[in-house]
Amino acid sequence: MTGIIRPYRGVLPVIARDAFVAESAVVIGDVEIGARSSLWFGTVVRGDVNKVRIGADTNIQDGCVVHVDHKTTGTFIGDRITIGHLALIHACRLEDDCFVGMKACVMDGAVVESGAMVAAGALVTPGRRVRAGELWSGVPAKKLRQLGEAEIAGFKESAEHYARLAAEYRPAAGGG
Repeated sequence: MTGIIRPYRGVLPVIARDAFVAESAVVIGDVEIGARSSLWFGTVVRGDVNKVRIGADTNIQDGCVVHVDHKTTGTFIGDRITIGHLALIHACRLEDDCFVGMKACVMDGAVVESGAMVAAGALVTPGRRVRAGELWSGVPAKKLRQLGEAEIAGFKESAEHYARLAAEYRPAAGGG
């Protein structure tokens, strides 16, 4: 693990030994990152005014921002999730085995259920729920269609791919 790891108000992030945090990623405050998860280049995870929890085998790709709301809730990201490049994840819940596309934005109080997908560039507005098996797209995001079994199976393949890739990067970064 490398990256910029900073405490906030005396709380230091807790990062699994076998997680990968790229050199230019920033992790601040009350953040927990699970086993084999990866934070890629330029990603910022700020648990300064509330908590961020990231499960196992989750990849948060280059340039993402994960933040919280100081009045209501933290951000909860489950296991085996792919979050595409430049996504903004703010004070919401991403359940296990979902997928968030590149440059998507998931806002305060929103929930993306297991087996659901937020398309690239979509804006999931506050309080919305993307149900299991649904693909949401647009600004603001709306249900576009039901996902097929092969698409949902691809979420697992993506998570596995990034866990393997992160394992290759870890030794060069001084980790596991």
